[in-house]
Amino acid sequence: MEEYKGIGRMWHLYKLGGVTPAIASILGSQKAQHMAYIRHANRHMRNSSMLDVPLRELEAAVFDLETTGFHPGSGDEIISFGAVIVRGEKAIEESGHFYSLVNPSRAIPKHIQELTGITDDMVKEAPPLLEALRQFMAFIGKRLLIAHGSNHDRKFLDAALWRTSRVNLNHRVLDTMMVAKWLEPGREDYGLDGLLSTNGIQLRRRHHALDDALMTGELWQIYLKQMLERQVITLGDLYAYLSRR
Repeated sequence: MEEYKGIGRMWHLYKLGGVTPAIASILGSQKAQHMAYIRHANRHMRNSSMLDVPLRELEAAVFDLETTGFHPGSGDEIISFGAVIVRGEKAIEESGHFYSLVNPSRAIPKHIQELTGITDDMVKEAPPLLEALRQFMAFIGKRLLIAHGSNHDRKFLDAALWRTSRVNLNHRVLDTMMVAKWLEPGREDYGLDGLLSTNGIQLRRRHHALDDALMTGELWQIYLKQMLERQVITLGDLYAYLSRR
């Protein structure tokens, strides 16, 4: 993409004068601010430890991405971000919702349009990746990230951070699929649809980033109650149990 050209020159300028003048010289001040924010926020995650936080008090951002395909290294792009904030067992508040379409600067394959309901016309006026990513990073803050089948989402998020801002994702990411395999052993299927049905969660629009995040958030809170009943008190305790699988 045009806005990411000249990356070699940018890093040469970075060494000479710091990240803001380097980025500003290539991308302009607004894009420079987005990139600088992402780099600053991600850098501070390195020193953030939450393993001793009680699960009852844990704030997490449950998120989902919709994409044009499965391979960010082969040109597939993020087309929407969705996330909700969960605070222990408290009900998910509407004020803790985030959703943004993303202009992928490429055509969305027809089967993806049919699956997600996101069309080329819908993303024409949507923010570009850098802007939407900055908004998403501001929303999630330093919270634990939770996703279902998180490998796909983490791969795209990591690729987006590297391409736009030359940083890797430093947030912890917890996969509800792994939690389900521990709490519900012996199932044939650990897909989101089956787990939602088994746990009595009302099915909303599937493959809509915000609705998938909301449903995954509800699933997490059901599992949270089960974990507390098993005397799993902290996030560190949970990781210890998951590591024994």
